Amino acid sequence: MNQAALAGLIMVVGIVITLALGFPIGLSIGASSAAAILVILPFNQAMITAAQRFFTGANSFSLLAIPFFVLAGNIMNNGGIAKRLIGCARLVAHRLPGDLAETNIVANMLFGAISGSGVAAASAMGSILRPMEEEEGYASEFSAAVNIASGPTGMMIPPSNIMIVYSTVAGSVSIAALFMAGYIPGILWGIGCMILTAFMAKKRGYVSKEHYSLSAALKVLWQGIPSLLLIVVVIGGILRGIFTATEGSAIAVVYSLILGVLYRNIKLSDLPKILLSSVKTTAVVEFLVCVSSIMSWVMSFAKIPQMIANGMMGLSHNPIVILLIMNLILLIVGTFMDPTPAVLIFTPIFLPIVQGFGMTTVHFGLMMVMNLCVGTITPPVGAILFAGCKIGNVKIEQVIRMLLPFFAVVIVALLFVTFIPALSMALPTALGLTAAPASMLFVGG
Repeated sequence: MNQAALAGLIMVVGIVITLALGFPIGLSIGASSAAAILVILPFNQAMITAAQRFFTGANSFSLLAIPFFVLAGNIMNNGGIAKRLIGCARLVAHRLPGDLAETNIVANMLFGAISGSGVAAASAMGSILRPMEEEEGYASEFSAAVNIASGPTGMMIPPSNIMIVYSTVAGSVSIAALFMAGYIPGILWGIGCMILTAFMAKKRGYVSKEHYSLSAALKVLWQGIPSLLLIVVVIGGILRGIFTATEGSAIAVVYSLILGVLYRNIKLSDLPKILLSSVKTTAVVEFLVCVSSIMSWVMSFAKIPQMIANGMMGLSHNPIVILLIMNLILLIVGTFMDPTPAVLIFTPIFLPIVQGFGMTTVHFGLMMVMNLCVGTITPPVGAILFAGCKIGNVKIEQVIRMLLPFFAVVIVALLFVTFIPALSMALPTALGLTAAPASMLFVGG
């Protein structure tokens, strides 16, 4: 066995064993990658190389957007913005069957479009709407399932922290293009959940009991406009080139903090707790990015991506078959791994393969993110699943059965996004953020 193969084997086996022993995934990746480098280089050079790669992973201006968007999301969660977004969401959904459940879906989409976090959206919206749903006789497992199933829309509708991570790993991918590409797939996910929820609610007899007069609707809309304007300010500013995504994230913090103070929901004494929570979340993401930079160096030296590519091409040269295999792998991986490390590990493996048959980096990024979003609502490590069950005060086994129809709807939406490039590429192409793909209708067509 040559040196490169031995290094790759040590890293892969090390990651598998340490994860099986319950190591945190960041420590597992870092320790296994460092051990693999020791096979390639002398100890001193190996440690210097690992340190350099660790620094290189963090040395990205784009990654600065993550702590600011995390902080903005936490401020919104505590600043009264969530309640006003729910009011706006109910204007959209109040005449639909199961109007409170439908409101939950729209509110998750709106809050996610501001905070970029599916867990924050499901936690904030679920905690506010749950008492209202209980009062109107909604079953707890139904309410929780709707909240959980629609939570990941916040990871796809911009801003999205996971897209920022992907843009860093993929290299030379416009964050603005990725953000625009996420709108239609994210809305497609949400609409699919809304259609299914309407059928389920009608079957259960959950009818709308709230009807707004014109004056009441205008009052709710007026109260929600300052919160909704955050989307316009941040995304509009990025698109018009007024500021970068990183600068936009800092503006989101200032804007949301001002709203929280004006709404009188945030006090000076609340800031240390909000800042500490944001630092903890950011530290986990940044550490994963850094250690994954070491891992990518080992993977490149050991030619692991090329070996996997050759193996997949050996199974089939049909792009449709290869994409189906990738989707299956990512769906399985997503059930056991958080989206950030999965993006860091599998982007350098799969991206060269799809580029070989003409798939754009933006389209592939949306396919990957959507796959991994499914993992956030599935056991055993689904963060949104656990948060939604805790907020809904229900057991996972009660919710899973109710979630099955939602899984079917989401998988159909995922296949549409995978094989119809226009769903993710139409907006960024129309705005001149990226070149048009070879086909906007069907991959391989």
